[in-house]
Amino acid sequence: MGAEESLPGHNAIPEMHHYYSKFMRECPSGQLSLHEFKKLLGLQGLDPQGDLYIKRVFDIFDLNQDGFIDFLEFIAAINLVIRGKIDQKLKWYFKLYDADGNGCIDKKELLSIFTAIQAINGHTNMTAEEFTNMIFQKIDVNNDGELTLEEFINGVESDKDLMELITKSFDLSNVLKVIQNGRRHSV
Repeated sequence: MGAEESLPGHNAIPEMHHYYSKFMRECPSGQLSLHEFKKLLGLQGLDPQGDLYIKRVFDIFDLNQDGFIDFLEFIAAINLVIRGKIDQKLKWYFKLYDADGNGCIDKKELLSIFTAIQAINGHTNMTAEEFTNMIFQKIDVNNDGELTLEEFINGVESDKDLMELITKSFDLSNVLKVIQNGRRHSV
């Protein structure tokens, strides 16, 4: 009953068992396709922007890029989202935004991913354009219209408000809640 029960990782084993049985129940083949991933999260029938975002998340979870998320990839993703250190999460977010994989995020990439996230998470208190401009204004140190991984991590880590905003906007824990609690029946 002591404080040690709330320590992260304290109940990791039963939690893994829970995820494993959930994963195998939803996905008996052990290989989750993009279609099944969307179905599991109750995210079918999204607009093209939302679809694009979910595909990006799927591709990043699919570590070996075989077109499926297997249980180990699934657990690695869950671990990162729940227990990952902030710089690991920022690297993950960076990868998510860098749609063409060239190692830099430009305004168009950030705008399209934020628009997609708004389509899924609902309305936020600023438009995708305002959000994108604010981020570039704050952390594009050399004003070249692109953010490198280093600029992104340093910029976000040194700005408490921005860190909170990014963490909230791109929080995947609602996605994980769906996975933990079963499918949503109402959207």
